[in-house]
Amino acid sequence: MSLARDTTLWYLQGMALSPSICGVVLAAGFSTRMGRDKALLPWPPVAEGTPVANTFLGATIDLLQAHTDLVIVVAGKNAPTLTPVAYAHGAFLVVNRQPERGQFSSLLVGLQEVLNHGRDAAFVALIDRPPVLPRTLKQLHQAFLDADPNIWAVIPEVKRGEELVHGHPILIGREMIEAFHHAPQEATARDIEHEYQKHVLYLPVDDARVAANIDTPEDYARLSQAEMISSEKQF
Repeated sequence: MSLARDTTLWYLQGMALSPSICGVVLAAGFSTRMGRDKALLPWPPVAEGTPVANTFLGATIDLLQAHTDLVIVVAGKNAPTLTPVAYAHGAFLVVNRQPERGQFSSLLVGLQEVLNHGRDAAFVALIDRPPVLPRTLKQLHQAFLDADPNIWAVIPEVKRGEELVHGHPILIGREMIEAFHHAPQEATARDIEHEYQKHVLYLPVDDARVAANIDTPEDYARLSQAEMISSEKQF
């Protein structure tokens, strides 16, 4: 084999291991149980009456931008209130015109925008979770780059008691994006994950935030208290 051919193969392999990555934030939900838009919850949490420095949405965009080419926010009927936040943090915003169809419909809208921008992979984050620790995103990114070509997605998992819980954000490649797009209309993201489980790498992480669902004011209050206590211990 010639040196030129060796160089070409090395180049192609390098390209395969270095995909162009988007961030996708699913934020089109109605936040019914919370009573206010979860995307606009203060983050880091602040005491009542204290000026808000950032929000779940803004902080998630900031986090993803360090590891992606661009960040796409999928909004729904809340688009008018989320647009200023998305633009202030340098993200794009697209609208799911039928958010009542559920989170999977927002995922498809976001992933179509990833393809429209010519990207090969995407971090997918949910707005009902606090931004994960930066080191977690780095671990997911590196695991994806190092993975066998047979791996289409990297999903974080954290130990909760004796149970292993899968969380977000997930990092998916072109093959998994296509699998989502070719799924039946009634499918869910979890259905597709299970169908293609042999192509998924579950990555253990030390970050409880990956599985911290914030659905109610009580959930947010518990999270806020835990974060404030954690911050106080650092000083």
